[in-house]
Amino acid sequence: MSGAKFCTECGSSLATSCPDCGSVTAPGQNFCAECGAALAPRSASVPVAPATGPAAPAPRRDTAELRTVSVLFVDLVGYTSLSERLDPEDVRDLLGHYFDAARRIVDRYGGTIEKFIGDAVMAVWGTPVAREDDVERAVRAALELVDAVAALRHGARAPDLQARAGVVTGQAALLVKPEQGVVVGDRVNTAARVQAAAEPGTVLVDDITRQVTSTAIAYEDAGVHELKGKSEPVHLWRAVEVLAGTPGVDREGLRARFVGRDADLRLVKELFHAGVSRRSVRLVAISGAAGVGKSRLRAEFLEYLTQLPDCVLWHPGRCLPYGDGVAYWALAEMVRHRLGLPEDASEEETEAKLAAGLERWVLDPAERAFVALRLGVLLGVAKPGPSREELFAGWRLFFERLSGHSPVVMAFEDMHWADDGLLDFVEYLLDWSTEHPIFILVLARPELAERRPGWPAGHRGAAAGYLDPLGERAMEELLDSVATLPIEAKHRIISHAQGIPLYAIETVRALADRGALVERDGALVLAGELGELDVPPSLISLLGARLDRLAPAEREMVKAMSVFAGNFPLAAVQALSGLPAAAANATLAALVRKHVLTVQPDPLSPDRAQYHFAQILLRTVAYDMLTKRERQAGHLAAAEYLSRVFANEGEDVAEVVAADYLQAY
Repeated sequence: MSGAKFCTECGSSLATSCPDCGSVTAPGQNFCAECGAALAPRSASVPVAPATGPAAPAPRRDTAELRTVSVLFVDLVGYTSLSERLDPEDVRDLLGHYFDAARRIVDRYGGTIEKFIGDAVMAVWGTPVAREDDVERAVRAALELVDAVAALRHGARAPDLQARAGVVTGQAALLVKPEQGVVVGDRVNTAARVQAAAEPGTVLVDDITRQVTSTAIAYEDAGVHELKGKSEPVHLWRAVEVLAGTPGVDREGLRARFVGRDADLRLVKELFHAGVSRRSVRLVAISGAAGVGKSRLRAEFLEYLTQLPDCVLWHPGRCLPYGDGVAYWALAEMVRHRLGLPEDASEEETEAKLAAGLERWVLDPAERAFVALRLGVLLGVAKPGPSREELFAGWRLFFERLSGHSPVVMAFEDMHWADDGLLDFVEYLLDWSTEHPIFILVLARPELAERRPGWPAGHRGAAAGYLDPLGERAMEELLDSVATLPIEAKHRIISHAQGIPLYAIETVRALADRGALVERDGALVLAGELGELDVPPSLISLLGARLDRLAPAEREMVKAMSVFAGNFPLAAVQALSGLPAAAANATLAALVRKHVLTVQPDPLSPDRAQYHFAQILLRTVAYDMLTKRERQAGHLAAAEYLSRVFANEGEDVAEVVAADYLQAY
């Protein structure tokens, strides 16, 4: 019926509008004619229940959000003149090899190819899932791709062909429709301009990228550049090479005093000596949040071992989250360390040093032959053939024979990234090598317990410890060791870091980078006002990765509740998330267990328990992921909830409500 507002068959409304732009839409219309947004199909058979309180947020129809990403642009230099000289088929083959190399390298480092534009490649890190080392991955991929083109030109008879690359890090918006690309924003355009400013065969990065990766990548100052379309000059840095070394070692001299962990270090020492004296394997698994001090504890333990009168054979190994052949990478790293093998050693050098090392450490010729084949598989110089049980037996025998010379220490870092096979080998070593002085130190984040609940409990000779955030006094000592600060500034940084040493140190570094702290007489001092304490650039990816590792329902709740800077009760969670009490309670319990939220229970009224973010920085990163539309809706819902609840209790929260309305505006 023309002009009807309701269906005469079912009574459902015929007057609808686009949820994005508000334009009037017609019944049965799948997409908005004004903005192209997808329209949810209507079901005439489902009645709509009346609202009984604050309206729950509408279900998300897309994955739009803001994310911190690293954008890589790579372009070929000399391609135009080359295409004039070569046969079209040769040009096609060359371009095909180049694109294949780009796909292979970007994929190896966990990036996403956004698009190929002529002879240019654009790739993105940080989406759809963030990893804490996304920025480093992007720079490593850029360096490797530039080298790959240099190697490619020789086989293609193109001596002038080179690549240049630019890497830029910052916030970008995810595109709703994947077929249109991955991200948009100023960072994308800037990456293209930075690439254009690079010399052939080089990689340029912006200052944020350099700050985040300065401990892993060596840089040279490339000066300030006027980039097309940018209103201000941009300071750029030339990536020179990847620095091989222990992650977490500060190459810029900002090394803090070891504080607040004396009891933990003493426990590790005592367990080490107990294991050596009993000639039995001991395993100590130290768990804790990122940045809480696990790597520093390991470094202090190593320093202690070097001061002992008796020799100890130290074997460091780090589990990698990406790359080819990383299942037993940490174990292979330990073997390379013992043999004196660099990571990029040739096959000939590897075979020679393996033979020499076994000659020294494994005295029996039959055992030497048995171990050689199995270590060769581990190091990639022998074809896989033996079963996993035989490989484990060979690797175990190698470390047992080492322990016959001196006590052996195996230190595994980042075990939360370990392949299941490596965890199985560690358990195998515990079960089979009980009569040998082998001490295993495992450092991991709590995520490992989610994969293997209770690990390593239940295994003979295993113990576990957890590093809690440092107390205020220890944090003061930590800051005093790296900077001379007024009391008020010091307490602000301590409150900002909330007991995590890495957060405090990176905050100091970020303040120094922006000039708020300057060096005088060998110490960092405050130069004027402290200013705002933002999330340090080096921590954004780390915290974003932590959010992305949460279950979808947990992650959405964290984002929704990030509009609250202070405490919030269960009722507020229900109002903003739209979840029923049981589901909200279950999700909150999981977030408390993962130390994303903390809870202050009310013993007289469990329903009035107050939740708040365990770390201010994590809440800030979650809030920064919200789009403007989501922020506005969240603040309006928070203001409505506070007005309704506290008005009923006779309390005046006008200032808080006004602040939410201001944020929404």
